[in-house]
Amino acid sequence: MPEVRTVQVRVPATSANLGPGFDTLGLALSVYDELTVTALDDDRLEIEVAGSGAAEIPRDESNLVVRSIEHVYADAGREMPGLRIEARNGVPHGRGLGSSGAAVTAGVLAAKGLLAGDVDFSDAELLRLATELEGHPDNVAPALFGGLTIAWTGESGPQHKKLLVHRGVAPLVLVPERTMSTTLARSLQPPQVSREDAVFNVSRTALLIAALMQSPELLLDATADRLHQDYRAEAMPETSALVQALRAAGFAAVVSGAGPSVLVLCDGPGGRQAAKELADSVTDTPWEGLMLAVDVRGGTVRDRAEGST
Repeated sequence: MPEVRTVQVRVPATSANLGPGFDTLGLALSVYDELTVTALDDDRLEIEVAGSGAAEIPRDESNLVVRSIEHVYADAGREMPGLRIEARNGVPHGRGLGSSGAAVTAGVLAAKGLLAGDVDFSDAELLRLATELEGHPDNVAPALFGGLTIAWTGESGPQHKKLLVHRGVAPLVLVPERTMSTTLARSLQPPQVSREDAVFNVSRTALLIAALMQSPELLLDATADRLHQDYRAEAMPETSALVQALRAAGFAAVVSGAGPSVLVLCDGPGGRQAAKELADSVTDTPWEGLMLAVDVRGGTVRDRAEGST
């Protein structure tokens, strides 16, 4: 049967929270999931996956990219076509780098591209659709728009503000072999926190914005947290030990998202190698070191025949 339309999608990894900015701050990073999605004129569903998590990713209607495309089509009042999806996953799965948010974002952008010329989507609509699927906007906002994002939910739904990161900020992500369930990580947090801890995190979150945009030398103080990381430590002791060792040595290290990866925000490229060497020396867990840049573009979709959209 002839193919109807093909789009190519590219979505960055993301690291949420960044220490004190729980469920609010997210950062897009330069490692990517890349998908080619073709609309077919029958009801076939063909899925090929290579890369991270390939063995565990379903090849049927339960696939998160498929469900995301279907959600956008239903919201637009359009019937979803058959699909051929070829995915090359660079974002580590289950490691706190926004793999589910990347899949949701990829599906939303693929649907946008397939529906181009028939249905137009604003940035606000894309964020709403992605948040409805993901449950919260802190990963999907930077995946969609790139850079550093502040995400919140107001009366009109999920919102975001994109900010530019100081060029001196050099991210390092230390990725272990083991995975971590976001649901388990969230279950370890208490339903209430003290006023003292709340004020502590408010001050550090405000400082973190300034540190990331203007003053990278303040990153160590700015990434301190009392709301979530200590409560999750028992579920990932190697991660907790590494974060403590790095911070004791002066590195702005935090748990990336729900973990177990560790994000180190260095105030220059030279610090990343030293942080990686320290990681290799202080725990028995092997850590893959990803020396990344801040992705400033976010997710992209391009019609294979017509160019970017």
